[in-house]
Amino acid sequence: MTRLFLTTALVMGLAVPAFAAKPAEGEKLADKQEMNYWILDALKSLDPHKNTDREGSDALRQLFEGLMNEDINGAMVPGVAESYEVSDDKLVYTFHLRDAKWSNGDPVTAGDFVYGWRRIADPATASEYAWFMELMNVENAPAVVKGEKKPEELGIKAIDDKTLEVRLTAPTPYLLKTLAHPSTFPAPQKVIEAEGDNWTEAGKLVGNGAYKLDQHDLGVQAVLSKNDNYWDAANTILTTVRFVTVNDQNIGLTRLLAGELDWMDRTPAGQFPRLQQEYPDQAVSVPDACSYAYLFNLSDKGPEALKDLRVRQALSYAVDRDIIVDKVLQGGQKPAYWWTHWATEGFQAPDIEMSKWTQAERVEKAKALLAEAGYGPDKPLKLSIQYNTSDDHKKLAVAVQQFWKQIGVQVELANYEWKVHTDRLQNQDFEVARYAWCADYNEPSTFVDYFRTDGYNNGKFSNADYDKLLNDAKTAADPAPIYKAAEELLIKEMALVPVYHYAKPMMVKADLRGWPKANVMNDWYAKDMYRVAE
Repeated sequence: MTRLFLTTALVMGLAVPAFAAKPAEGEKLADKQEMNYWILDALKSLDPHKNTDREGSDALRQLFEGLMNEDINGAMVPGVAESYEVSDDKLVYTFHLRDAKWSNGDPVTAGDFVYGWRRIADPATASEYAWFMELMNVENAPAVVKGEKKPEELGIKAIDDKTLEVRLTAPTPYLLKTLAHPSTFPAPQKVIEAEGDNWTEAGKLVGNGAYKLDQHDLGVQAVLSKNDNYWDAANTILTTVRFVTVNDQNIGLTRLLAGELDWMDRTPAGQFPRLQQEYPDQAVSVPDACSYAYLFNLSDKGPEALKDLRVRQALSYAVDRDIIVDKVLQGGQKPAYWWTHWATEGFQAPDIEMSKWTQAERVEKAKALLAEAGYGPDKPLKLSIQYNTSDDHKKLAVAVQQFWKQIGVQVELANYEWKVHTDRLQNQDFEVARYAWCADYNEPSTFVDYFRTDGYNNGKFSNADYDKLLNDAKTAADPAPIYKAAEELLIKEMALVPVYHYAKPMMVKADLRGWPKANVMNDWYAKDMYRVAE
Protein backbone atom coordinates (compact mmCIF):
# COMPACT_ATOMS: atom_id res chain seq x y z
CA MET A 1 0.00 0.00 0.00
CA THR A 2 1.20 3.49 -0.85
CA ARG A 3 0.11 6.06 1.70
CA LEU A 4 -0.52 9.57 0.44
CA PHE A 5 -1.01 12.55 2.71
CA LEU A 6 -3.33 15.06 1.15
CA THR A 7 -2.03 17.79 3.41
CA THR A 8 1.46 17.63 1.90
CA ALA A 9 0.34 18.08 -1.71
CA LEU A 10 1.68 14.83 -3.21
CA VAL A 11 4.03 14.01 -5.99
CA MET A 12 0.96 12.98 -8.00
CA GLY A 13 0.35 16.54 -9.12
CA LEU A 14 -2.11 17.75 -6.53
CA ALA A 15 -1.47 21.36 -5.67
CA VAL A 16 -0.80 22.56 -2.15
CA PRO A 17 -4.32 22.82 -0.75
CA ALA A 18 -5.96 26.10 0.11
CA PHE A 19 -8.28 25.11 2.90
CA ALA A 20 -10.33 28.29 3.19
CA ALA A 21 -10.60 31.97 2.38
CA LYS A 22 -7.34 33.82 2.92
CA PRO A 23 -7.22 37.57 2.23
CA ALA A 24 -4.12 38.80 0.44
CA GLU A 25 -1.66 41.06 2.16
CA GLY A 26 -3.03 44.57 2.45
CA GLU A 27 -6.66 43.57 1.87
CA LYS A 28 -9.14 44.78 4.45
CA LEU A 29 -12.28 42.72 4.94
CA ALA A 30 -15.67 44.36 4.45
CA ASP A 31 -17.92 44.61 7.47
CA LYS A 32 -20.73 42.74 5.66
CA GLN A 33 -19.72 39.27 4.47
CA GLU A 34 -22.68 38.16 2.32
CA MET A 35 -23.09 37.08 -1.30
CA ASN A 36 -26.15 36.97 -3.57
CA TYR A 37 -25.63 34.49 -6.42
CA TRP A 38 -27.88 34.44 -9.49
CA ILE A 39 -29.37 31.18 -10.79
CA LEU A 40 -31.62 30.83 -13.83
CA ASP A 41 -33.82 27.98 -12.63
CA ALA A 42 -35.24 26.84 -9.31
CA LEU A 43 -33.18 24.39 -7.27
CA LYS A 44 -34.90 21.17 -8.29
CA SER A 45 -33.44 19.08 -5.46
CA LEU A 46 -31.12 19.58 -2.48
CA ASP A 47 -30.66 15.84 -2.06
CA PRO A 48 -27.08 15.07 -3.17
CA HIS A 49 -28.18 11.67 -4.44
CA LYS A 50 -31.16 12.94 -6.45
CA ASN A 51 -29.90 16.22 -7.87
CA THR A 52 -29.13 16.30 -11.60
CA ASP A 53 -28.48 19.94 -12.47
CA ARG A 54 -25.63 22.44 -12.25
CA GLU A 55 -27.39 24.93 -9.97
CA GLY A 56 -28.21 22.15 -7.54
CA SER A 57 -24.59 21.01 -7.50
CA ASP A 58 -23.45 24.55 -6.73
CA ALA A 59 -25.75 24.66 -3.70
CA LEU A 60 -24.85 21.14 -2.55
CA ARG A 61 -21.13 21.95 -2.45
CA GLN A 62 -21.93 24.54 0.22
CA LEU A 63 -24.24 22.30 2.26
CA PHE A 64 -22.24 19.04 2.08
CA GLU A 65 -18.65 17.95 1.71
CA GLY A 66 -17.21 14.83 0.13
CA LEU A 67 -13.87 13.11 0.56
CA MET A 68 -12.25 15.68 -1.71
CA ASN A 69 -12.76 19.31 -2.71
CA GLU A 70 -11.34 21.43 -5.53
CA ASP A 71 -9.14 24.44 -4.98
CA ILE A 72 -9.38 27.73 -6.84
CA ASN A 73 -7.39 26.26 -9.76
CA GLY A 74 -9.35 23.01 -9.93
CA ALA A 75 -6.74 20.80 -8.22
CA MET A 76 -8.05 18.15 -5.84
CA VAL A 77 -7.56 19.04 -2.18
CA PRO A 78 -8.69 17.49 1.13
CA GLY A 79 -12.33 17.45 2.06
CA VAL A 80 -13.40 15.04 4.77
CA ALA A 81 -10.43 12.79 3.89
CA GLU A 82 -7.04 13.79 5.29
CA SER A 83 -5.01 11.04 3.66
CA TYR A 84 -5.46 7.86 1.66
CA GLU A 85 -3.64 4.68 0.70
CA VAL A 86 -3.72 2.86 -2.63
CA SER A 87 -3.02 -0.84 -3.03
CA ASP A 88 -0.26 -1.90 -5.40
CA ASP A 89 -2.81 -3.14 -7.94
CA LYS A 90 -4.65 0.23 -7.73
CA LEU A 91 -7.93 -1.52 -6.89
CA VAL A 92 -8.29 -0.64 -3.20
CA TYR A 93 -8.36 2.90 -1.80
CA THR A 94 -8.33 3.39 1.95
CA PHE A 95 -9.34 6.87 3.12
CA HIS A 96 -8.59 8.26 6.57
CA LEU A 97 -11.16 10.82 7.71
CA ARG A 98 -10.57 13.97 9.72
CA ASP A 99 -12.59 14.98 12.80
CA ALA A 100 -15.69 16.47 11.18
CA LYS A 101 -19.28 17.06 12.29
CA TRP A 102 -22.71 17.29 10.76
CA SER A 103 -24.52 20.60 11.20
CA ASN A 104 -26.48 19.07 14.12
CA GLY A 105 -23.23 18.28 15.94
CA ASP A 106 -23.09 14.53 15.21
CA PRO A 107 -19.71 13.18 14.06
CA VAL A 108 -19.21 12.46 10.35
CA THR A 109 -18.19 8.81 10.06
CA ALA A 110 -17.05 6.40 7.38
CA GLY A 111 -20.47 4.78 7.77
CA ASP A 112 -22.11 8.00 6.52
CA PHE A 113 -20.23 7.61 3.23
CA VAL A 114 -21.15 3.93 3.04
CA TYR A 115 -24.81 4.81 3.55
CA GLY A 116 -24.67 7.60 0.94
CA TRP A 117 -22.99 5.50 -1.74
CA ARG A 118 -25.29 2.55 -1.18
CA ARG A 119 -28.25 4.90 -1.26
CA ILE A 120 -27.44 6.36 -4.68
CA ALA A 121 -26.79 2.91 -6.18
CA ASP A 122 -29.95 1.39 -4.68
CA PRO A 123 -32.75 1.15 -7.31
CA ALA A 124 -35.23 2.06 -4.57
CA THR A 125 -33.75 5.57 -4.48
CA ALA A 126 -34.44 5.99 -8.20
CA SER A 127 -31.40 8.23 -8.54
CA GLU A 128 -30.74 9.46 -12.06
CA TYR A 129 -27.04 9.50 -11.13
CA ALA A 130 -26.78 5.88 -9.99
CA TRP A 131 -24.62 5.25 -13.05
CA PHE A 132 -21.94 7.47 -11.50
CA MET A 133 -20.93 4.58 -9.23
CA GLU A 134 -20.43 2.47 -12.36
CA LEU A 135 -18.36 5.19 -13.98
CA MET A 136 -16.12 5.20 -10.89
CA ASN A 137 -15.68 1.42 -11.34
CA VAL A 138 -16.85 0.73 -7.79
CA GLU A 139 -17.00 -3.02 -7.25
CA ASN A 140 -20.44 -4.55 -7.96
CA ALA A 141 -21.92 -1.17 -8.93
CA PRO A 142 -23.52 -2.36 -12.23
CA ALA A 143 -25.23 -5.30 -10.51
CA VAL A 144 -26.42 -3.18 -7.57
CA VAL A 145 -27.78 -0.46 -9.87
CA LYS A 146 -29.70 -3.09 -11.87
CA GLY A 147 -31.07 -4.67 -8.69
CA GLU A 148 -29.17 -7.90 -9.26
CA LYS A 149 -27.17 -7.50 -6.05
CA LYS A 150 -27.96 -5.87 -2.73
CA PRO A 151 -26.65 -2.37 -1.94
CA GLU A 152 -24.66 -3.98 0.88
CA GLU A 153 -22.55 -5.71 -1.78
CA LEU A 154 -21.31 -2.39 -3.23
CA GLY A 155 -17.53 -2.07 -3.00
CA ILE A 156 -17.40 0.30 -0.05
CA LYS A 157 -17.14 -0.40 3.67
CA ALA A 158 -16.28 1.27 6.95
CA ILE A 159 -13.25 -0.31 8.56
CA ASP A 160 -13.99 1.87 11.59
CA ASP A 161 -15.53 5.33 12.12
CA LYS A 162 -12.50 7.09 10.62
CA THR A 163 -11.42 4.58 7.96
CA LEU A 164 -13.20 4.04 4.66
CA GLU A 165 -12.32 1.35 2.12
CA VAL A 166 -13.33 1.59 -1.56
CA ARG A 167 -12.83 -1.40 -3.87
CA LEU A 168 -12.68 -1.01 -7.65
CA THR A 169 -13.01 -3.44 -10.54
CA ALA A 170 -10.31 -1.68 -12.59
CA PRO A 171 -7.61 0.93 -11.96
CA THR A 172 -9.31 4.30 -12.28
CA PRO A 173 -6.84 7.19 -12.66
CA TYR A 174 -9.59 9.80 -12.42
CA LEU A 175 -11.13 8.39 -9.23
CA LEU A 176 -10.00 11.25 -6.98
CA LYS A 177 -11.56 13.75 -9.40
CA THR A 178 -14.97 12.14 -8.93
CA LEU A 179 -14.86 12.50 -5.15
CA ALA A 180 -15.84 16.17 -5.12
CA HIS A 181 -19.06 15.39 -6.99
CA PRO A 182 -22.32 15.54 -4.96
CA SER A 183 -23.14 11.94 -5.93
CA THR A 184 -20.30 10.80 -3.67
CA PHE A 185 -21.24 12.91 -0.66
CA PRO A 186 -22.14 11.29 2.69
CA ALA A 187 -25.74 11.24 3.90
CA PRO A 188 -27.23 11.58 7.42
CA GLN A 189 -29.04 8.26 7.73
CA LYS A 190 -31.03 8.93 10.90
CA VAL A 191 -32.33 12.27 9.55
CA ILE A 192 -33.38 10.76 6.21
CA GLU A 193 -35.10 7.84 7.91
CA ALA A 194 -36.90 10.17 10.33
CA GLU A 195 -38.00 12.81 7.79
CA GLY A 196 -38.37 10.81 4.57
CA ASP A 197 -38.57 12.90 1.39
CA ASN A 198 -38.94 16.06 3.50
CA TRP A 199 -35.43 15.81 4.93
CA THR A 200 -34.03 18.48 2.54
CA GLU A 201 -36.42 21.19 3.74
CA ALA A 202 -35.07 24.24 5.55
CA GLY A 203 -34.94 23.53 9.26
CA LYS A 204 -34.69 19.77 8.64
CA LEU A 205 -31.70 19.43 6.32
CA VAL A 206 -28.55 18.28 8.09
CA GLY A 207 -25.34 18.66 6.10
CA ASN A 208 -21.61 18.52 6.74
CA GLY A 209 -20.61 21.48 4.56
CA ALA A 210 -19.48 24.96 5.49
CA TYR A 211 -23.06 26.27 5.33
CA LYS A 212 -26.53 25.24 6.49
CA LEU A 213 -29.93 25.84 4.91
CA ASP A 214 -31.98 28.52 6.67
CA GLN A 215 -34.65 29.19 4.07
CA HIS A 216 -35.78 27.84 0.71
CA ASP A 217 -38.59 29.44 -1.24
CA LEU A 218 -38.72 27.31 -4.40
CA GLY A 219 -38.12 29.42 -7.47
CA VAL A 220 -37.39 32.54 -5.40
CA GLN A 221 -34.32 32.03 -3.22
CA ALA A 222 -32.41 29.69 -0.94
CA VAL A 223 -30.64 31.29 2.02
CA LEU A 224 -27.57 29.62 3.53
CA SER A 225 -25.71 30.68 6.67
CA LYS A 226 -22.33 29.74 8.06
CA ASN A 227 -22.27 26.33 9.78
CA ASP A 228 -20.40 26.74 13.06
CA ASN A 229 -20.04 22.94 13.30
CA TYR A 230 -18.01 22.77 10.07
CA TRP A 231 -14.47 21.54 10.78
CA ASP A 232 -12.88 24.68 9.30
CA ALA A 233 -15.52 27.21 10.37
CA ALA A 234 -12.82 29.38 11.98
CA ASN A 235 -11.45 30.13 8.49
CA THR A 236 -14.82 30.61 6.76
CA ILE A 237 -15.43 34.31 6.17
CA LEU A 238 -18.68 34.69 4.19
CA THR A 239 -21.54 34.40 6.69
CA THR A 240 -24.53 34.32 4.30
CA VAL A 241 -24.98 32.99 0.77
CA ARG A 242 -28.21 33.44 -1.19
CA PHE A 243 -29.13 31.56 -4.36
CA VAL A 244 -31.53 33.96 -6.08
CA THR A 245 -33.67 32.59 -8.93
CA VAL A 246 -34.30 35.00 -11.82
CA ASN A 247 -35.63 33.22 -14.92
CA ASP A 248 -34.94 36.18 -17.21
CA GLN A 249 -31.22 36.89 -17.69
CA ASN A 250 -31.86 40.49 -18.72
CA ILE A 251 -33.75 41.11 -15.49
CA GLY A 252 -30.97 39.31 -13.62
CA LEU A 253 -28.41 41.68 -15.11
CA THR A 254 -30.56 44.68 -14.22
CA ARG A 255 -30.77 43.47 -10.63
CA LEU A 256 -27.02 42.93 -10.48
CA LEU A 257 -26.32 46.43 -11.75
CA ALA A 258 -28.79 47.74 -9.16
CA GLY A 259 -26.76 46.05 -6.41
CA GLU A 260 -29.25 43.25 -5.64
CA LEU A 261 -26.96 40.49 -6.97
CA ASP A 262 -23.20 40.05 -6.64
CA TRP A 263 -22.36 37.32 -9.12
CA MET A 264 -24.03 36.40 -12.39
CA ASP A 265 -22.13 33.62 -14.11
CA ARG A 266 -23.91 33.84 -17.47
CA THR A 267 -24.59 37.29 -18.88
CA PRO A 268 -27.32 37.65 -21.54
CA ALA A 269 -26.33 36.63 -25.06
CA GLY A 270 -24.71 39.41 -27.07
CA GLN A 271 -24.19 41.81 -24.16
CA PHE A 272 -20.73 40.84 -22.96
CA PRO A 273 -18.73 43.14 -25.29
CA ARG A 274 -20.70 46.14 -24.00
CA LEU A 275 -20.34 45.05 -20.39
CA GLN A 276 -16.57 44.65 -20.81
CA GLN A 277 -16.34 48.23 -21.97
CA GLU A 278 -18.64 49.70 -19.34
CA TYR A 279 -17.64 47.52 -16.34
CA PRO A 280 -14.05 46.34 -16.96
CA ASP A 281 -13.55 45.53 -13.27
CA GLN A 282 -16.61 43.22 -13.18
CA ALA A 283 -16.96 41.61 -16.64
CA VAL A 284 -14.81 38.52 -17.23
CA SER A 285 -15.05 35.43 -19.47
CA VAL A 286 -13.43 32.10 -18.55
CA PRO A 287 -13.52 28.62 -20.17
CA ASP A 288 -16.28 26.44 -18.72
CA ALA A 289 -16.34 22.64 -19.08
CA CYS A 290 -19.83 22.41 -20.60
CA SER A 291 -21.00 21.73 -24.15
CA TYR A 292 -24.28 22.88 -25.73
CA ALA A 293 -26.10 20.66 -28.21
CA TYR A 294 -29.42 19.64 -29.70
CA LEU A 295 -30.33 16.04 -28.87
CA PHE A 296 -32.15 13.75 -31.26
CA ASN A 297 -34.78 11.43 -29.80
CA LEU A 298 -33.60 8.11 -31.19
CA SER A 299 -35.85 6.02 -28.96
CA ASP A 300 -38.96 4.19 -30.12
CA LYS A 301 -40.92 7.29 -29.12
CA GLY A 302 -38.88 9.53 -31.43
CA PRO A 303 -39.85 10.51 -34.98
CA GLU A 304 -39.06 7.98 -37.70
CA ALA A 305 -37.22 10.61 -39.75
CA LEU A 306 -34.47 10.90 -37.13
CA LYS A 307 -33.65 7.20 -37.46
CA ASP A 308 -32.13 8.10 -40.86
CA LEU A 309 -28.45 9.06 -40.51
CA ARG A 310 -28.68 11.28 -43.57
CA VAL A 311 -31.36 13.39 -41.89
CA ARG A 312 -29.32 13.77 -38.72
CA GLN A 313 -26.26 14.75 -40.72
CA ALA A 314 -28.21 17.33 -42.72
CA LEU A 315 -29.59 18.93 -39.57
CA SER A 316 -26.13 19.16 -38.00
CA TYR A 317 -24.44 20.51 -41.12
CA ALA A 318 -27.03 23.26 -41.51
CA VAL A 319 -26.35 24.85 -38.11
CA ASP A 320 -24.05 27.85 -38.53
CA ARG A 321 -22.01 27.67 -35.35
CA ASP A 322 -19.93 30.75 -36.18
CA ILE A 323 -23.03 32.92 -36.31
CA ILE A 324 -24.15 31.52 -32.96
CA VAL A 325 -20.89 32.25 -31.11
CA ASP A 326 -19.86 35.45 -32.94
CA LYS A 327 -23.21 37.15 -33.51
CA VAL A 328 -25.66 35.73 -30.95
CA LEU A 329 -23.64 34.80 -27.85
CA GLN A 330 -20.53 37.01 -28.10
CA GLY A 331 -19.11 35.82 -24.79
CA GLY A 332 -15.93 33.91 -25.65
CA GLN A 333 -17.63 30.62 -26.57
CA LYS A 334 -16.14 28.36 -29.29
CA PRO A 335 -17.96 26.53 -32.14
CA ALA A 336 -18.45 22.84 -31.41
CA TYR A 337 -18.05 20.05 -33.94
CA TRP A 338 -17.65 17.37 -31.27
CA TRP A 339 -19.00 16.77 -27.75
CA THR A 340 -16.16 17.06 -25.19
CA HIS A 341 -15.20 20.58 -24.15
CA TRP A 342 -11.86 21.56 -25.70
CA ALA A 343 -10.30 22.65 -22.35
CA THR A 344 -10.91 19.32 -20.60
CA GLU A 345 -7.69 17.93 -19.13
CA GLY A 346 -6.16 15.19 -21.29
CA PHE A 347 -8.51 15.78 -24.25
CA GLN A 348 -7.27 15.08 -27.78
CA ALA A 349 -9.34 16.84 -30.45
CA PRO A 350 -10.94 14.35 -32.87
CA ASP A 351 -10.65 14.56 -36.65
CA ILE A 352 -14.11 15.77 -37.71
CA GLU A 353 -14.44 16.30 -41.46
CA MET A 354 -17.32 18.78 -41.37
CA SER A 355 -15.27 21.15 -39.21
CA LYS A 356 -13.01 21.78 -42.21
CA TRP A 357 -15.80 22.77 -44.62
CA THR A 358 -17.17 26.23 -45.22
CA GLN A 359 -20.72 26.84 -44.06
CA ALA A 360 -21.82 27.12 -47.70
CA GLU A 361 -20.42 23.63 -48.31
CA ARG A 362 -22.24 22.29 -45.26
CA VAL A 363 -25.56 23.74 -46.42
CA GLU A 364 -25.11 22.32 -49.91
CA LYS A 365 -24.36 18.86 -48.52
CA ALA A 366 -27.31 19.14 -46.09
CA LYS A 367 -29.76 19.85 -48.91
CA ALA A 368 -28.44 16.92 -50.94
CA LEU A 369 -28.70 14.54 -47.96
CA LEU A 370 -32.31 15.55 -47.27
CA ALA A 371 -33.24 15.06 -50.90
CA GLU A 372 -31.54 11.67 -50.87
CA ALA A 373 -33.57 10.77 -47.76
CA GLY A 374 -36.78 11.60 -49.63
CA TYR A 375 -37.58 15.07 -48.33
CA GLY A 376 -38.27 18.14 -50.45
CA PRO A 377 -40.91 20.78 -51.30
CA ASP A 378 -43.58 18.12 -51.85
CA LYS A 379 -42.63 16.28 -48.66
CA PRO A 380 -41.10 18.71 -46.19
CA LEU A 381 -39.47 17.41 -43.01
CA LYS A 382 -41.35 18.72 -39.95
CA LEU A 383 -39.81 18.74 -36.47
CA SER A 384 -40.22 20.40 -33.10
CA ILE A 385 -37.38 21.84 -31.01
CA GLN A 386 -37.92 21.81 -27.26
CA TYR A 387 -36.04 24.19 -24.96
CA ASN A 388 -36.34 25.41 -21.39
CA THR A 389 -37.36 28.94 -20.44
CA SER A 390 -34.51 31.36 -21.12
CA ASP A 391 -34.12 34.27 -23.49
CA ASP A 392 -30.76 32.84 -24.62
CA HIS A 393 -32.16 29.37 -25.33
CA LYS A 394 -34.99 30.98 -27.27
CA LYS A 395 -32.56 33.05 -29.36
CA LEU A 396 -30.58 29.95 -30.25
CA ALA A 397 -33.69 27.92 -31.04
CA VAL A 398 -34.96 30.69 -33.32
CA ALA A 399 -31.56 30.81 -35.04
CA VAL A 400 -31.57 27.03 -35.59
CA GLN A 401 -35.15 27.24 -36.83
CA GLN A 402 -33.92 29.66 -39.52
CA PHE A 403 -30.85 27.54 -40.36
CA TRP A 404 -33.07 24.52 -40.89
CA LYS A 405 -35.62 26.53 -42.86
CA GLN A 406 -32.84 27.25 -45.38
CA ILE A 407 -32.64 23.52 -46.15
CA GLY A 408 -36.42 23.08 -46.32
CA VAL A 409 -37.16 21.86 -42.76
CA GLN A 410 -40.25 23.21 -41.02
CA VAL A 411 -39.64 23.73 -37.29
CA GLU A 412 -42.05 24.34 -34.44
CA LEU A 413 -40.58 25.70 -31.17
CA ALA A 414 -41.77 24.34 -27.80
CA ASN A 415 -40.85 26.16 -24.60
CA TYR A 416 -41.16 24.54 -21.15
CA GLU A 417 -40.11 25.44 -17.62
CA TRP A 418 -36.93 23.68 -16.49
CA LYS A 419 -38.54 20.90 -14.45
CA VAL A 420 -41.02 20.04 -17.21
CA HIS A 421 -38.26 20.22 -19.82
CA THR A 422 -36.04 17.77 -17.91
CA ASP A 423 -38.95 15.46 -17.12
CA ARG A 424 -39.85 15.31 -20.82
CA LEU A 425 -36.22 14.61 -21.71
CA GLN A 426 -35.98 11.79 -19.21
CA ASN A 427 -39.21 10.27 -20.54
CA GLN A 428 -38.22 10.73 -24.21
CA ASP A 429 -41.20 13.04 -24.79
CA PHE A 430 -39.48 15.22 -27.41
CA GLU A 431 -38.27 15.20 -31.00
CA VAL A 432 -35.25 17.51 -30.89
CA ALA A 433 -34.27 19.18 -27.60
CA ARG A 434 -31.83 21.77 -26.37
CA TYR A 435 -29.37 20.23 -23.96
CA ALA A 436 -26.04 20.94 -22.30
CA TRP A 437 -23.68 18.70 -20.39
CA CYS A 438 -21.33 20.06 -17.77
CA ALA A 439 -18.39 17.92 -16.72
CA ASP A 440 -18.77 16.05 -13.43
CA TYR A 441 -14.96 15.92 -13.18
CA ASN A 442 -12.06 17.16 -15.31
CA GLU A 443 -11.46 14.20 -17.66
CA PRO A 444 -12.96 13.35 -21.10
CA SER A 445 -14.86 10.27 -19.90
CA THR A 446 -17.37 12.52 -18.15
CA PHE A 447 -18.53 13.67 -21.60
CA VAL A 448 -18.27 10.57 -23.76
CA ASP A 449 -19.87 8.35 -21.10
CA TYR A 450 -23.11 10.33 -21.49
CA PHE A 451 -23.86 8.54 -24.77
CA ARG A 452 -23.10 5.05 -23.50
CA THR A 453 -26.14 2.80 -24.18
CA ASP A 454 -26.95 2.62 -20.48
CA GLY A 455 -25.57 6.07 -19.69
CA TYR A 456 -27.60 9.19 -18.87
CA ASN A 457 -28.31 9.47 -22.59
CA ASN A 458 -31.77 11.12 -22.87
CA GLY A 459 -31.84 10.63 -26.65
CA LYS A 460 -31.19 6.85 -26.29
CA PHE A 461 -28.37 6.67 -28.81
CA SER A 462 -27.00 3.12 -28.82
CA ASN A 463 -23.96 1.75 -30.58
CA ALA A 464 -22.11 -1.44 -29.59
CA ASP A 465 -18.78 -0.24 -31.02
CA TYR A 466 -19.07 2.99 -29.05
CA ASP A 467 -19.82 1.08 -25.84
CA LYS A 468 -16.80 -1.15 -26.46
CA LEU A 469 -14.51 1.86 -26.83
CA LEU A 470 -15.68 3.22 -23.49
CA ASN A 471 -15.16 -0.14 -21.81
CA ASP A 472 -11.67 -0.40 -23.31
CA ALA A 473 -10.83 3.09 -22.02
CA LYS A 474 -11.52 2.03 -18.45
CA THR A 475 -8.46 -0.21 -18.33
CA ALA A 476 -6.21 1.53 -20.88
CA ALA A 477 -2.85 2.89 -19.73
CA ASP A 478 -3.57 5.95 -21.89
CA PRO A 479 -7.29 6.34 -22.61
CA ALA A 480 -6.97 9.63 -24.53
CA PRO A 481 -6.73 8.06 -28.04
CA ILE A 482 -9.76 5.88 -27.22
CA TYR A 483 -11.81 8.90 -26.14
CA LYS A 484 -10.79 10.56 -29.40
CA ALA A 485 -12.00 7.54 -31.39
CA ALA A 486 -15.26 7.55 -29.44
CA GLU A 487 -15.83 11.21 -30.35
CA GLU A 488 -15.20 10.45 -34.01
CA LEU A 489 -17.71 7.58 -33.93
CA LEU A 490 -20.27 9.74 -32.11
CA ILE A 491 -20.14 12.32 -34.89
CA LYS A 492 -19.94 9.70 -37.65
CA GLU A 493 -23.29 8.42 -36.34
CA MET A 494 -24.41 12.03 -35.60
CA ALA A 495 -25.95 11.20 -32.24
CA LEU A 496 -26.41 14.92 -31.62
CA VAL A 497 -25.92 18.39 -33.07
CA PRO A 498 -22.95 19.86 -31.16
CA VAL A 499 -23.34 23.65 -31.17
CA TYR A 500 -20.79 25.37 -28.95
CA HIS A 501 -18.36 24.87 -26.09
CA TYR A 502 -19.07 27.07 -23.14
CA ALA A 503 -17.20 30.02 -21.83
CA LYS A 504 -18.62 31.88 -18.87
CA PRO A 505 -19.10 35.55 -19.62
CA MET A 506 -19.70 36.71 -16.06
CA MET A 507 -20.39 39.76 -13.99
CA VAL A 508 -18.72 39.55 -10.58
CA LYS A 509 -18.68 42.42 -8.12
CA ALA A 510 -15.14 43.75 -7.84
CA ASP A 511 -15.03 43.38 -4.06
CA LEU A 512 -15.77 39.62 -4.14
CA ARG A 513 -12.58 37.57 -3.96
CA GLY A 514 -11.73 33.87 -3.97
CA TRP A 515 -13.92 32.70 -6.86
CA PRO A 516 -12.32 30.15 -9.24
CA LYS A 517 -10.99 32.09 -12.25
CA ALA A 518 -8.65 29.27 -13.33
CA ASN A 519 -10.84 26.19 -12.71
CA VAL A 520 -12.33 24.99 -16.01
CA MET A 521 -14.94 23.10 -13.96
CA ASN A 522 -16.06 26.43 -12.45
CA ASP A 523 -16.96 24.59 -9.25
CA TRP A 524 -16.91 27.05 -6.39
CA TYR A 525 -16.95 27.02 -2.61
CA ALA A 526 -18.28 30.01 -0.69
CA LYS A 527 -15.98 29.01 2.17
CA ASP A 528 -13.04 30.09 -0.01
CA MET A 529 -14.51 33.53 -0.73
CA TYR A 530 -14.59 36.87 1.04
CA ARG A 531 -15.42 40.52 0.42
CA VAL A 532 -12.97 43.37 0.74
CA ALA A 533 -13.70 46.89 1.91
CA GLU A 534 -14.00 49.30 -1.00
